Amino acid sequence: APQEFIATSTTFQDFETWSLDAINVGPSPSLGSGHAGNDSTVTRNVYFNNGQDRVNGTYPIGTIIAKRSTNPAGTVDEIVGMAKRGNGFNTAAGNWEWFMLNVNGTIAVDSTGTEMRGGANFMGGSCNSCHAGASANDFTFSK
Repeated sequence: APQEFIATSTTFQDFETWSLDAINVGPSPSLGSGHAGNDSTVTRNVYFNNGQDRVNGTYPIGTIIAKRSTNPAGTVDEIVGMAKRGNGFNTAAGNWEWFMLNVNGTIAVDSTGTEMRGGANFMGGSCNSCHAGASANDFTFSK
């Protein structure tokens, strides 16, 4: 098994062909303000590459998950991802790395051209702080 998995711009491509392991519709108290469209019109599809499940309580290094949130009006279309990186990366949140993704699955970039990805401090620490509520499930809410 790999000691560290570092996602590239192609890691999340074709995520909608992965195992669709959760479909959540409507508001979710666990989302807070961290994700777009936390209302009754939004559908959140959560994809696990190869349908990966936890092994002895945690996901193995290299696990990748993508979530696409959409609404019928087309005003919400947000894609986020997480990858189990390992090697002591973001130990406060189980070695997960967080991502903002484009519709085609590539890693989004900010206005300076920097990839939108990171660990404990990414998005002001909001990924870590919210996902801490799912620490018993290795920081995932969907399965």
